[in-house]
Amino acid sequence: MPPQIMGYELIERDKVSVTERQEKIRIVLVNTTHPGNIGGAARAMKNMGLVELYLVEPREYPAPRAIWRAAGARDVLENAKIVQSVDEAIADCSLVIGTSARERRIPWPLINPRQCGERIWAEADGHKVALLFGREDRGLTNEELHKCHYHVHIPSNPEYSSLNLATAVQVLSYEIRMASLADADGNLPSLQEWDQPPVTAGDLEFFHEHLAKTMEDLNFYDPENPKQLLTRMRRLFNRTRMDQMEVSILRGLLSSVQRIIKK
Repeated sequence: MPPQIMGYELIERDKVSVTERQEKIRIVLVNTTHPGNIGGAARAMKNMGLVELYLVEPREYPAPRAIWRAAGARDVLENAKIVQSVDEAIADCSLVIGTSARERRIPWPLINPRQCGERIWAEADGHKVALLFGREDRGLTNEELHKCHYHVHIPSNPEYSSLNLATAVQVLSYEIRMASLADADGNLPSLQEWDQPPVTAGDLEFFHEHLAKTMEDLNFYDPENPKQLLTRMRRLFNRTRMDQMEVSILRGLLSSVQRIIKK
Protein backbone atom coordinates (compact mmCIF):
# COMPACT_ATOMS: atom_id res chain seq x y z
CA MET A 1 0.00 0.00 0.00
CA PRO A 2 1.44 3.44 -0.94
CA PRO A 3 2.74 5.44 2.05
CA GLN A 4 0.54 8.43 1.26
CA ILE A 5 -2.57 6.22 1.40
CA MET A 6 -1.46 4.73 4.69
CA GLY A 7 -0.93 8.23 6.01
CA TYR A 8 -4.39 9.21 4.83
CA GLU A 9 -5.95 6.31 6.68
CA LEU A 10 -4.11 7.27 9.84
CA ILE A 11 -5.39 10.84 9.53
CA GLU A 12 -8.91 9.57 9.03
CA ARG A 13 -8.56 7.38 12.11
CA ASP A 14 -7.38 10.40 14.11
CA LYS A 15 -10.42 12.33 12.92
CA VAL A 16 -12.71 9.60 14.25
CA SER A 17 -11.04 9.70 17.68
CA VAL A 18 -11.34 13.48 17.80
CA THR A 19 -15.02 13.27 16.86
CA GLU A 20 -15.64 10.95 19.80
CA ARG A 21 -14.30 13.63 22.13
CA GLN A 22 -16.20 16.39 20.38
CA GLU A 23 -19.43 14.44 20.82
CA LYS A 24 -18.95 14.66 24.58
CA ILE A 25 -19.05 18.47 24.43
CA ARG A 26 -22.60 19.74 24.78
CA ILE A 27 -23.78 23.25 23.95
CA VAL A 28 -26.96 24.04 25.92
CA LEU A 29 -29.20 26.98 24.98
CA VAL A 30 -31.76 27.86 27.66
CA ASN A 31 -35.17 29.36 26.78
CA THR A 32 -33.95 30.90 23.54
CA THR A 33 -36.43 33.51 22.29
CA HIS A 34 -35.41 34.01 18.66
CA PRO A 35 -35.13 30.89 16.45
CA GLY A 36 -32.56 32.69 14.27
CA ASN A 37 -30.18 32.60 17.22
CA ILE A 38 -30.57 28.83 17.43
CA GLY A 39 -29.63 28.52 13.76
CA GLY A 40 -26.73 30.93 14.21
CA ALA A 41 -25.47 28.95 17.20
CA ALA A 42 -25.66 25.70 15.21
CA ARG A 43 -23.61 27.28 12.42
CA ALA A 44 -21.03 28.57 14.93
CA MET A 45 -20.76 25.10 16.45
CA LYS A 46 -20.22 23.35 13.14
CA ASN A 47 -17.59 25.92 12.14
CA MET A 48 -15.58 24.74 15.16
CA GLY A 49 -16.36 21.02 14.93
CA LEU A 50 -18.99 20.74 17.67
CA VAL A 51 -22.14 18.70 17.12
CA GLU A 52 -24.07 18.24 20.37
CA LEU A 53 -26.82 20.89 20.74
CA TYR A 54 -29.39 20.82 23.55
CA LEU A 55 -32.35 23.23 23.63
CA VAL A 56 -34.09 23.84 26.96
CA GLU A 57 -37.69 24.91 26.31
CA PRO A 58 -37.02 27.16 23.30
CA ARG A 59 -39.71 29.81 22.79
CA GLU A 60 -40.14 29.07 19.07
CA TYR A 61 -38.70 25.91 17.58
CA PRO A 62 -38.72 24.21 15.10
CA ALA A 63 -38.85 27.30 12.89
CA PRO A 64 -37.87 28.22 9.31
CA ARG A 65 -35.70 31.09 10.57
CA ALA A 66 -33.53 28.66 12.49
CA ILE A 67 -32.95 26.57 9.36
CA TRP A 68 -32.19 29.66 7.28
CA ARG A 69 -29.61 30.98 9.77
CA ALA A 70 -27.99 27.55 10.17
CA ALA A 71 -26.93 27.55 6.49
CA GLY A 72 -24.79 24.42 6.09
CA ALA A 73 -25.29 23.27 9.67
CA ARG A 74 -28.79 21.82 9.26
CA ASP A 75 -27.51 18.46 10.48
CA VAL A 76 -26.69 20.02 13.87
CA LEU A 77 -30.26 21.33 14.09
CA GLU A 78 -31.80 18.05 12.97
CA ASN A 79 -29.95 16.19 15.72
CA ALA A 80 -30.60 18.81 18.42
CA LYS A 81 -32.28 17.49 21.56
CA ILE A 82 -35.17 19.45 23.06
CA VAL A 83 -35.54 19.05 26.84
CA GLN A 84 -37.75 20.53 29.53
CA SER A 85 -35.17 21.69 32.08
CA VAL A 86 -31.53 22.49 32.67
CA ASP A 87 -31.35 19.52 35.03
CA GLU A 88 -32.39 17.22 32.19
CA ALA A 89 -29.85 18.78 29.83
CA ILE A 90 -26.86 18.33 32.17
CA ALA A 91 -27.83 15.24 34.19
CA ASP A 92 -25.12 12.96 32.72
CA CYS A 93 -22.40 15.65 32.54
CA SER A 94 -19.51 15.75 35.00
CA LEU A 95 -18.40 19.29 34.16
CA VAL A 96 -20.86 22.17 33.74
CA ILE A 97 -19.80 25.71 32.85
CA GLY A 98 -22.28 28.58 32.67
CA THR A 99 -21.87 31.85 30.80
CA SER A 100 -22.35 34.95 32.92
CA ALA A 101 -22.18 38.61 31.89
CA ARG A 102 -22.18 40.14 35.36
CA GLU A 103 -20.86 39.67 38.87
CA ARG A 104 -23.11 37.83 41.30
CA ARG A 105 -23.99 38.53 44.93
CA ILE A 106 -22.04 35.45 45.95
CA PRO A 107 -18.84 35.12 43.87
CA TRP A 108 -18.40 31.86 41.97
CA PRO A 109 -15.24 30.30 40.51
CA LEU A 110 -14.72 32.34 37.34
CA ILE A 111 -12.63 31.44 34.29
CA ASN A 112 -11.89 33.31 31.08
CA PRO A 113 -12.74 32.01 27.58
CA ARG A 114 -9.23 30.62 26.99
CA GLN A 115 -9.32 28.67 30.26
CA CYS A 116 -12.86 27.56 29.45
CA GLY A 117 -11.83 26.08 26.12
CA GLU A 118 -8.84 24.27 27.62
CA ARG A 119 -10.84 22.90 30.56
CA ILE A 120 -13.68 21.65 28.37
CA TRP A 121 -11.38 20.02 25.83
CA ALA A 122 -9.24 18.33 28.48
CA GLU A 123 -12.16 16.93 30.46
CA ALA A 124 -14.10 15.78 27.39
CA ASP A 125 -11.41 13.12 27.00
CA GLY A 126 -12.95 11.26 29.93
CA HIS A 127 -16.56 12.37 30.42
CA LYS A 128 -19.38 14.53 29.11
CA VAL A 129 -19.26 18.28 29.61
CA ALA A 130 -21.84 21.03 29.14
CA LEU A 131 -21.53 24.71 28.30
CA LEU A 132 -24.67 26.69 29.18
CA PHE A 133 -25.93 29.83 27.45
CA GLY A 134 -28.88 31.75 28.87
CA ARG A 135 -31.71 33.86 27.52
CA GLU A 136 -30.99 36.69 25.12
CA ASP A 137 -32.38 39.37 27.46
CA ARG A 138 -31.25 38.20 30.89
CA GLY A 139 -28.91 35.23 30.62
CA LEU A 140 -28.99 32.35 33.08
CA THR A 141 -30.84 32.62 36.38
CA ASN A 142 -28.96 32.45 39.68
CA GLU A 143 -30.45 29.01 40.31
CA GLU A 144 -29.15 27.75 36.95
CA LEU A 145 -25.71 29.26 37.53
CA HIS A 146 -25.55 27.56 40.93
CA LYS A 147 -25.62 24.21 39.13
CA CYS A 148 -22.33 25.07 37.38
CA HIS A 149 -18.81 24.27 38.51
CA TYR A 150 -17.44 27.41 36.85
CA HIS A 151 -18.74 30.61 35.30
CA VAL A 152 -17.15 32.02 32.16
CA HIS A 153 -17.23 35.68 31.20
CA ILE A 154 -16.33 37.05 27.76
CA PRO A 155 -14.45 40.32 28.37
CA SER A 156 -16.13 42.50 25.77
CA ASN A 157 -15.99 46.29 25.40
CA PRO A 158 -17.46 47.72 28.65
CA GLU A 159 -19.01 50.58 26.67
CA TYR A 160 -20.93 48.08 24.52
CA SER A 161 -20.80 44.73 26.28
CA SER A 162 -23.97 43.05 24.99
CA LEU A 163 -23.13 40.01 22.85
CA ASN A 164 -25.52 38.28 20.48
CA LEU A 165 -26.20 34.71 21.62
CA ALA A 166 -24.80 33.11 18.46
CA THR A 167 -21.72 35.33 18.71
CA ALA A 168 -21.10 34.18 22.28
CA VAL A 169 -21.40 30.56 21.14
CA GLN A 170 -18.91 31.31 18.34
CA VAL A 171 -16.35 32.86 20.71
CA LEU A 172 -16.36 29.96 23.19
CA SER A 173 -16.56 27.29 20.48
CA TYR A 174 -13.50 28.90 18.91
CA GLU A 175 -11.59 28.62 22.19
CA ILE A 176 -12.51 24.92 22.40
CA ARG A 177 -11.23 24.52 18.84
CA MET A 178 -7.97 26.28 19.66
CA ALA A 179 -7.52 24.04 22.71
CA SER A 180 -8.00 20.96 20.51
CA LEU A 181 -5.31 22.20 18.11
CA ALA A 182 -2.93 22.97 20.98
CA ASP A 183 -3.54 19.48 22.33
CA ALA A 184 -2.78 17.93 18.95
CA ASP A 185 0.54 19.82 18.92
CA GLY A 186 1.36 18.61 22.43
CA ASN A 187 1.01 22.08 23.98
CA LEU A 188 -1.92 21.35 26.27
CA PRO A 189 -1.07 19.51 29.50
CA SER A 190 -3.35 16.63 30.36
CA LEU A 191 -5.30 16.67 33.62
CA GLN A 192 -3.93 14.56 36.43
CA GLU A 193 -5.46 11.09 36.42
CA TRP A 194 -7.88 10.34 39.25
CA ASP A 195 -8.84 6.97 40.70
CA GLN A 196 -12.60 7.60 40.44
CA PRO A 197 -14.73 9.31 37.76
CA PRO A 198 -16.18 12.71 38.70
CA VAL A 199 -19.78 12.77 39.86
CA THR A 200 -22.40 13.66 37.26
CA ALA A 201 -24.60 16.74 37.62
CA GLY A 202 -27.65 14.52 38.15
CA ASP A 203 -26.12 12.60 41.05
CA LEU A 204 -24.73 15.83 42.51
CA GLU A 205 -28.23 17.31 42.47
CA PHE A 206 -29.54 14.30 44.44
CA PHE A 207 -26.73 14.85 46.95
CA HIS A 208 -27.67 18.52 47.45
CA GLU A 209 -31.32 17.57 47.98
CA HIS A 210 -30.23 14.94 50.52
CA LEU A 211 -27.95 17.44 52.28
CA ALA A 212 -30.69 20.09 52.50
CA LYS A 213 -33.19 17.60 53.95
CA THR A 214 -30.68 16.36 56.53
CA MET A 215 -29.76 19.88 57.62
CA GLU A 216 -33.48 20.64 57.93
CA ASP A 217 -34.01 17.53 60.08
CA LEU A 218 -31.14 18.72 62.30
CA ASN A 219 -32.80 22.17 62.62
CA PHE A 220 -29.61 23.60 61.16
CA TYR A 221 -31.38 24.83 58.04
CA ASP A 222 -34.70 26.70 57.99
CA PRO A 223 -36.38 26.64 54.56
CA GLU A 224 -38.40 29.71 55.57
CA ASN A 225 -35.22 31.68 56.27
CA PRO A 226 -32.46 30.14 54.10
CA LYS A 227 -29.99 33.07 54.23
CA GLN A 228 -28.01 31.78 51.20
CA LEU A 229 -26.95 28.67 53.14
CA LEU A 230 -27.76 26.21 50.37
CA THR A 231 -26.11 28.44 47.77
CA ARG A 232 -22.88 28.57 49.75
CA MET A 233 -22.96 24.81 50.31
CA ARG A 234 -23.39 24.32 46.56
CA ARG A 235 -20.43 26.59 45.88
CA LEU A 236 -18.28 24.65 48.34
CA PHE A 237 -18.97 21.23 46.84
CA ASN A 238 -18.92 22.45 43.23
CA ARG A 239 -15.50 23.97 43.86
CA THR A 240 -14.29 20.67 45.35
CA ARG A 241 -15.29 18.70 42.21
CA MET A 242 -16.19 15.51 44.07
CA ASP A 243 -15.91 12.09 42.47
CA GLN A 244 -18.56 9.36 42.52
CA MET A 245 -17.07 7.53 45.49
CA GLU A 246 -16.87 10.69 47.60
CA VAL A 247 -20.52 11.52 46.94
CA SER A 248 -21.51 7.95 47.78
CA ILE A 249 -19.62 8.18 51.10
CA LEU A 250 -21.20 11.53 51.99
CA ARG A 251 -24.69 10.30 51.15
CA GLY A 252 -24.10 7.25 53.34
CA LEU A 253 -23.05 9.61 56.14
CA LEU A 254 -26.19 11.72 55.67
CA SER A 255 -28.37 8.60 55.76
CA SER A 256 -26.75 7.52 59.05
CA VAL A 257 -27.40 10.97 60.54
CA GLN A 258 -31.05 10.79 59.47
CA ARG A 259 -31.44 7.34 61.09
CA ILE A 260 -30.03 8.64 64.37
CA ILE A 261 -32.36 11.66 64.24
CA LYS A 262 -35.39 9.40 63.78
CA LYS A 263 -34.41 7.34 66.84
